[in-house]
Amino acid sequence: MTSSHDADSKGITRRQSLATLAGAGTLAVAGCTQSTEDGGDGSDGGSDALSGSINIAGSSTVFPLMSAIAEDFAAEHDQVSVDISSTGSGGGFSNYFCVGDTDFNNASREIQPAEEELCAENDVEYVELVAATDALTVVVNPEADWIDHLTVEELAQIWESDPVQTWDEVRDEFPNEEIERFGAADTSGTYDYFIESVLEERGHTSDYQATEQDNSIAQGVTGSEYAIGYFGFAYYFQNPDQLKALGIDDGNGPVEPSLETASSGEYTPLSRPLFTYPSIESLGNDHVAEFARYFVTQTTNEDLIAGDVGYVPATEETQEEQMETLEDAIEQAQE
Repeated sequence: MTSSHDADSKGITRRQSLATLAGAGTLAVAGCTQSTEDGGDGSDGGSDALSGSINIAGSSTVFPLMSAIAEDFAAEHDQVSVDISSTGSGGGFSNYFCVGDTDFNNASREIQPAEEELCAENDVEYVELVAATDALTVVVNPEADWIDHLTVEELAQIWESDPVQTWDEVRDEFPNEEIERFGAADTSGTYDYFIESVLEERGHTSDYQATEQDNSIAQGVTGSEYAIGYFGFAYYFQNPDQLKALGIDDGNGPVEPSLETASSGEYTPLSRPLFTYPSIESLGNDHVAEFARYFVTQTTNEDLIAGDVGYVPATEETQEEQMETLEDAIEQAQE
């Protein structure tokens, strides 16, 4: 699988657009409409029977993927509006989805037991859909020519609850300079996954700049030669000249994050599945059900998922399984 750094102008425009959206953290899209009371030129501007609004919150990692799909869907269905907010996986579940205020929640990890309980308390039923595979990426300043990789243990020393304070405490040959940390907020699925895959019982330091916005992490890291941060691969993919991605050594030598290494399973332990969770009640609405179907069909779209966004597309087998799961949920919702 190859990335599309040499993509055509349409792909470049989409990637630049997604990078901007990732910084904004919100997106509202609707199809272009024409005012044609009498039909005007005889076309209907692409309108169809579907109409209504769709509200989506959750993961900042899934945000650029959902944004790209929502834009394409709205272009085909001009009476459907889609509003997407980047709130973090946990923030989306607890503050919006599991209290019945959104139709979908994006997540960069699976729903957790406490969130399942909250959804149950509010009679919110849902279905889990796999969106893509991500290579969670650790970045440093591009001028930091003294570092190109870290072991998982070194990464843990930097981010654990009682972390090292200077780079030479990580490795003797590193400079005696204070480590500046920029990472995901504790409402983020990326934060949860980082603890699960790297830190475990060691916990996560509170001595860092926490945010839900990937561009804020990037700005912090680009502002200091001695900074470090982590986020989903898509932001680095869309901004490769601003940051330096580190290889991660899980015992078999350093492996750099990429679409290829995430797809092959070489990039451990930071490769992870990404999800979206539609509400079954919301799937009772035709426009929501059709959007969910469209989302699943696009998960194997390599030009969009890999070329424009920067994630590994689902396999055909996974897509078929997800569509069966979705159709069962839609049938349940529309009985």
